[in-house]
Amino acid sequence: MSDAAPEPQLPASAGAEYNAETIQVLKGLEGVRMRPAMYIGDTSVGGLHELIKEVVNNSVDEALAGRCSLIEVTITAAGAVRVRDNGRGIPVDFHAGEQKSGVEVVMTMLHAGGKFDKKAYQVSGGLHGVGASVVNALSEWCIAEVCQKGHRYRQRYSRGEPVTPLEPVGATPETGTTIEFFPDQQVFETLEFDYDLVAHRLRELAFLTRGLEIRVADERTGRHDTFHYDGGLVEFVRYLNEGRGVLHADPICLLGERDGVSIEAALQYNDGYQETIFTYANNIKTAEGGTHLIGFRAGLTRTLNAYATRANLLRNVKFAVAGEDTREGLSAVISVKLPDPQFEGQTKSKLGNSAVKGLVESLTSETLNQYLEENPDTARRIIDKIIEAGRAREAARKARELTRRKGILDGASLPGKLADCSERDPEKTEIFLVEGDSAGGSAAQARDQSFQAVLPMFGKPLNVEKARIDRVLGNEKLLPLISALGAGIGEEYDFTRLRYGKVIIMADADVDGSHIRILMMTFFFRYMRELIDRGRLFLAQPPLFLVKRGRQELYAYNEQERDDHLRTLGGNGDAKGVMVQRYKGLGEMNPEQLWVTTMDPASRTLLRVNLDDAVEAEHMFSLLMGDQVEPRRAFIETHALDVKNLDLHGA
Repeated sequence: MSDAAPEPQLPASAGAEYNAETIQVLKGLEGVRMRPAMYIGDTSVGGLHELIKEVVNNSVDEALAGRCSLIEVTITAAGAVRVRDNGRGIPVDFHAGEQKSGVEVVMTMLHAGGKFDKKAYQVSGGLHGVGASVVNALSEWCIAEVCQKGHRYRQRYSRGEPVTPLEPVGATPETGTTIEFFPDQQVFETLEFDYDLVAHRLRELAFLTRGLEIRVADERTGRHDTFHYDGGLVEFVRYLNEGRGVLHADPICLLGERDGVSIEAALQYNDGYQETIFTYANNIKTAEGGTHLIGFRAGLTRTLNAYATRANLLRNVKFAVAGEDTREGLSAVISVKLPDPQFEGQTKSKLGNSAVKGLVESLTSETLNQYLEENPDTARRIIDKIIEAGRAREAARKARELTRRKGILDGASLPGKLADCSERDPEKTEIFLVEGDSAGGSAAQARDQSFQAVLPMFGKPLNVEKARIDRVLGNEKLLPLISALGAGIGEEYDFTRLRYGKVIIMADADVDGSHIRILMMTFFFRYMRELIDRGRLFLAQPPLFLVKRGRQELYAYNEQERDDHLRTLGGNGDAKGVMVQRYKGLGEMNPEQLWVTTMDPASRTLLRVNLDDAVEAEHMFSLLMGDQVEPRRAFIETHALDVKNLDLHGA
């Protein structure tokens, strides 16, 4: 027997020759079409709507340059999107270096645009020069129309390639750019634009760009909105706090320019317990924060602590005030505009410019200190809330220690009502959070015990929008849930300890069931947000009706399906012998029916809860679950007739 190591066996393809001839060069926009996710994130709903964002961002950059006051976005009856602005218009003159018009350069070449030096744009969100060309590359057809120099010019493209030259098509005194495109079905999984997703992002941009008017319309449905906020971030914060009681009527406004960086922020305290802060750099949402957020938090904590000490408001406080105490019940928006922002990655989710931290911190400290000195009554209310938050934090610490000793936070002690599964790999398991004991019993019998767990939930859970974490940690209805999931909560939360890959809320298909779903989603949104961010939270969809004739059984999830089934089983209008049962609750279904309709992966429908728009989610949770009745009533009255069947998902 030889001691020599065996010669490694290479795969068959490894023997292919590797030389210069094997190197593939993708020219023009070929790379975008081959790897679209590199440029727009994905090719599903998110990537589809990124196309609109890329075009609109170019128009907003014109507004930031002071050259555009109106943007119109239209989803056409045919499903295309048209974005028009009254800015300067893409240059139509000849580009000597590329031997084509400026319009064609911008629309067909990556990293081509007027934002690399600071001559045409002092600040901009679209820094990479890829927006318009990427949209063009991923569209079945695209039309660029530019009003400039007294004429209207137009050029048409197909999948990024020009099919007509840029040519004048009429005279006009207007200026501006119109981009209309139809996404390519060869690229995208869906071509259906969601009006709400589009409108929410445009509202956000209007808040961020003081005085800019943005109109959005959907020719498919007739829906339309106009967003125009002269108050800018102040109105943004008021929007976030709608439905909450506020500690001071007017948001505090921070505004200044330092070392070429424009800084604007607005903040307002409410009587709730959540910290709500959104940050932006050059109108780009920085979801992971960055140096501007660090600077704001540091300035806020230092100034409030200094004022409280100076005013002798902490004399009876036995603990050190923490940064998190100063941010309880705070709603704030921070927006910086700078010539050369450094983002982490193409997604631009975190600002990295180190100098911005000190600039934002000093402006926050100076402006906030002046406000506190000039408004002592408001300052006292804010400090009182901070002290109360600190006491609650101490109570929560003790509650954590107690629940940790009981093995609740780490899942070491599982609730007695949990019907667990045998599989231990979280990626293969799921847990149903079931409303009521009766339904829980049916679900426990119906499930596949190898990978499905069932936890019955009794009564309506705590509305965490109106409760601090110390109450959450002491709540007898939420503790079994926290224990069963095993990932902890709040500061203790660790996604890697989650015991189930899917968490499925299964409530009755009635008004009470809808309320329970909202309460549960509020809990996960506030205390286990990563579950939603990672796409692990779902809503089960139990049927509303059983339509039966003899041995034929059809399930209906809404009234329209019920009527369709009646026609199917009734034949030519003969409904004799057809029975319709309306399920008042999950407990009315036997285990076999519950399995087939709601739990069997092969036949069920699950709705994934996702955060397509964090700003709108924040607004809706505070509006629907907060203390203020009038805003909630106004919302319900306004939207009650908008839909016939309301599925509460995607919140």
